[in-house]
Amino acid sequence: MMAKKESFDLIVVGSGPGGYVAAVRAAQLGLKVVCIEKESRVGGVCLNIGCIPSKALLDSSEYFLLAKDHFATHGIKTGRLNLDLPVLMARKEQVVRELTENVVNLLKRNKVKLIHGIARLKGEGRVAVLKNSGAGKTKHQTLEGKAVLLATGSSPVPLTGFEFDGKYIVSSTEALSFQSVPRHLVIVGGGYIGLELGSVWLRLGAKVTVLEMLPKIATTLDGQVSRALKRVLKKQGMEIRLQTKVSAIRTSARRVQVILSTDGKEEKLNCDRVLVAVGRKPLTHGLDLEAVGVETDPKTGHVRVNESYQTSIGNIYAIGDLIPGPMLAHKASAEGTAAAECIAGLPGEVNYDAIPSVVYTWPEVATVGLTEEEVKERAIPYCTGSYPFSGAGRARCMGETEGFVKLIAHAKTDRVLGVHIIGSRAADMIAEAVLAIEFGASSEDIARTVHGHPTFAEALQEAARTVNNCSIYV
Repeated sequence: MMAKKESFDLIVVGSGPGGYVAAVRAAQLGLKVVCIEKESRVGGVCLNIGCIPSKALLDSSEYFLLAKDHFATHGIKTGRLNLDLPVLMARKEQVVRELTENVVNLLKRNKVKLIHGIARLKGEGRVAVLKNSGAGKTKHQTLEGKAVLLATGSSPVPLTGFEFDGKYIVSSTEALSFQSVPRHLVIVGGGYIGLELGSVWLRLGAKVTVLEMLPKIATTLDGQVSRALKRVLKKQGMEIRLQTKVSAIRTSARRVQVILSTDGKEEKLNCDRVLVAVGRKPLTHGLDLEAVGVETDPKTGHVRVNESYQTSIGNIYAIGDLIPGPMLAHKASAEGTAAAECIAGLPGEVNYDAIPSVVYTWPEVATVGLTEEEVKERAIPYCTGSYPFSGAGRARCMGETEGFVKLIAHAKTDRVLGVHIIGSRAADMIAEAVLAIEFGASSEDIARTVHGHPTFAEALQEAARTVNNCSIYV
């Protein structure tokens, strides 16, 4: 019996923040669109096992820490605290469920057809879908489209020689759903994911040790900000070991032993869980890219695309974690919009100089544009301005005086090149800096813009004002 065929203008593979945004934008532009998702819930990694559940846990753990250590300074006495971890996890799941349902409704409102199944490329404009029809039976369907957009995201990279077992050696997925607070959690990798999940379990009572093989944590951050983040996390009780390599992980009943070396000195570390957070890789397994001629980078596995997100096969496109660049949900969404517009025959592009990054530790870290190290490397004449949150009235009122705002501007044109914030509300404050870079604003533009008082955002204005201390005629 021949498989049923159905034709579309665009076939989107993956319903994460890149895929569903692309599907909706394409539908808004008048295209007939279908979105294929292999999991039972839409939303991809971000909504289900990434951005959203991790932020839900970060917020819950922050409330617990505030009640435990900070409410008393406001005259609020809580008495003896108890942690109900199942309730905390149930709340996280409710947040995820509500948001994934919102995505389903969004697709329906825009008349995007949703198919749950495993997609495989069968050539230009043809995608085979394997669906579970119940009772262990499967059903094959072939879709035809004028264009195909790949948005399948990424997966955690295991530590070489030490595969994930889901119990003792875990990825971020399992670390979002521990059934009890680990006594001692060792995290291999000092990037955003490791620091955020480490913060969750540290606040809830775990001993947390971060092992990073490089000289600093969160390596893409501005050096000054990275050092400040390390200092404040250590102050909170997180143990951070830099330039440390893991040579072995031994598991036994209720115990994990990590063999590590720092400066050539070997050491054994006992713990009950090891979270491996050394990065993520493009999720292309099962798509049959090679069979249809889609080129990938042999070193990184990224799909190669041009400025319109076309792959080596003209009517197959790719976005998000599949292609080079930071693996961020909002980057994928921006690319999804741009790719949909290109497919519809409109100009679509993403300004990669204006993509923010956020580390949701506490204090938060948010950054956009060039770091001071990058400016120096490119030999760009520059000036910096900074301002501590301890000088902001609103920060004083809230007792959130940790951190600062750092602004980097071109020494001759005063154009904003980068903004780096560590402090409370940084994730929300960065939007103003992104807009400034997008519109080519100068530090003087920010300095002369009236900011509400008292607000955290005044710290950005003050940082911009201090840039004027550097001559613009250098």
